[in-house]
Amino acid sequence: MQAMFGVRSGRLLLVLACLSVSPAERAAAFGDATAVEIVSLDLGEGIAGARSVTERLAWEVRKRSSVEPILEPGHTRLDKASLFRSPFVYWRGSKKFPPLSDDAIEGLRKYIHRGGFILIDDATAGGEAFDRAVRRELLRAFPAAPLKPISEEHTIYRSFYLLPRPVGRVRGPAFLEGITYGDRIAIVYSRHDLGGAFQRDNLGAWSQAVVPGGAGQREQAIRLGVNLVLYALCTDYKDDQVHAPFIMRRRGSGP
Repeated sequence: MQAMFGVRSGRLLLVLACLSVSPAERAAAFGDATAVEIVSLDLGEGIAGARSVTERLAWEVRKRSSVEPILEPGHTRLDKASLFRSPFVYWRGSKKFPPLSDDAIEGLRKYIHRGGFILIDDATAGGEAFDRAVRRELLRAFPAAPLKPISEEHTIYRSFYLLPRPVGRVRGPAFLEGITYGDRIAIVYSRHDLGGAFQRDNLGAWSQAVVPGGAGQREQAIRLGVNLVLYALCTDYKDDQVHAPFIMRRRGSGP
């Protein structure tokens, strides 16, 4: 029962915080009770660098916002109770994978139903094998809710930073794709290799070049990652126009 309650209760606390305090007070409102774990998804075959991505994303969210993610996040599986300990799951892939088990499909459905959010990141930034496998499994899990392009006007692009479009290690398509569940986007699919812009090596240097925009594009990719985490935790609270001045102060600002 505790596992089933974890995603909903943690997300509810953060939504209430987003809705109930003014922007000036929000930093004080987020505390230890709102600490979250950005876990990576393990399908049994692993994907190089997934954990380094979630660690870096957690660090960036903590540095730039008043949310305090766990800085050494773990991993989970779709067919394990540990899935429900986190409101944000990072699924990174680069190749074809076999069909998910029935238990994994059921776990995926339950996780989304109970308030979870999944970011799927195509590490190839355009390869066909992973893309086909992802679409196949999402269609099995949510046959009535296919992936669709996310409008450039969506809250995801202004949940913390104002962003004109998605980018990652590569510039990629001008849109993200998503699955809408109820009144929220519960699954986001990026074909920009977002994680590739986050990865660092053992010495702390960036692992991969970001093309064609270099450092500026990397910063925009990091901002997108932060936006996705804040959206997953606070959903559409930024749609309220009372927050417009706060959003405008974020335009063009640094970390």
